[in-house]
Amino acid sequence: MKKIILSLFALALLALNANSQGCVAIRGTGTNCSVSGQQVAAGQWQLNIGYRYFKSFRHFKGRDEQEERLKQNTEVINWQHLLDLSVAKQLNDRWSFLIGLPIGINKRSSLYEHGRTERHNTESFGIGDMRVMAYRWMIDPAKHSKGNFQLGMGLKLPTGNYNYQDYFQNVGVDGKPELRPVDQSIQLGDGGTGIAVELNGFYSFSPIAGLYTNLYYLSNPREVNGTRTYRETLNAVLANESIMSVPDQYMARAGFNYNFLGKLKGVSGSIGGRIEGIPVEDLLGESGGFRRPGYVIAVEPGITYQAKRGVFYATVPVALERNRTRSVTDKEASLQSGTFRHGDAAFADYSVNLGYSLRF
Repeated sequence: MKKIILSLFALALLALNANSQGCVAIRGTGTNCSVSGQQVAAGQWQLNIGYRYFKSFRHFKGRDEQEERLKQNTEVINWQHLLDLSVAKQLNDRWSFLIGLPIGINKRSSLYEHGRTERHNTESFGIGDMRVMAYRWMIDPAKHSKGNFQLGMGLKLPTGNYNYQDYFQNVGVDGKPELRPVDQSIQLGDGGTGIAVELNGFYSFSPIAGLYTNLYYLSNPREVNGTRTYRETLNAVLANESIMSVPDQYMARAGFNYNFLGKLKGVSGSIGGRIEGIPVEDLLGESGGFRRPGYVIAVEPGITYQAKRGVFYATVPVALERNRTRSVTDKEASLQSGTFRHGDAAFADYSVNLGYSLRF
């Protein structure tokens, strides 16, 4: 039972590092849940280190892939490396506390942002938005070892730079480079103080098999953060997208976990489904400004190895469906111009997630 719970914890750590798979800017502000909390003694600490990589390059409007972008070499390519660090403290049998901070390295390659004639890169590097979370097991762990669920709530703080700037080529006076804010998808933060809510649960059929689920929602009441997008310089119709939005984000995953025996003792595998995205409209506050709403549905295989004091884990979510939904500003621009508008976004085929958790 202990191994199953630790395995579920490791996979949940990775799942809740909610990040984008492309231009839909889901940053590393999802918190790490603590599904292994029942096995951590009161007073113990836990160090969590997660890493995620992806390359996005396939453009979608709605569910339709814009295949001509690859053929014409006009696609936007994003590379993201994210290191997510957090420390958790088990206060007692039910309550735990966590502080986490992501560090991002991002690169974006495009034509349209650099005068449309030459492909150039913009980059960003630094810390992201900090999260502070509290968790509670809702059923007494001493009486229910086969299954339980945990609720978490906390704040996402605007510690990441949401006006990170780099040089854009062929856009200034006489075609000279100009220092501008990088695209929203590679900004390190979003500029809002958010309210994060989580639900994490598991149920074990036997000592070797069980189910898991992790749900996460981040509400960002702030509407816009004041960072300019320069999209109005591309097309006058995009004047309502000149300032970056501060959007909500969400993630949900569920699946089956199996613990191997014999020579593979300590190794477990999992298979599940995952959806993550940015909603068209926020739960609290207004939803104006520029955002690329959308979602990714993926199948998520994973593997975990439990060492004496720590857990190593890896998952590779593979996209099954990618959908760039119409934003509030898409609809506004359609009404103002009389021409239907549906913005696009680039998505990855898959992401690679690695991590380690150490109790001490």
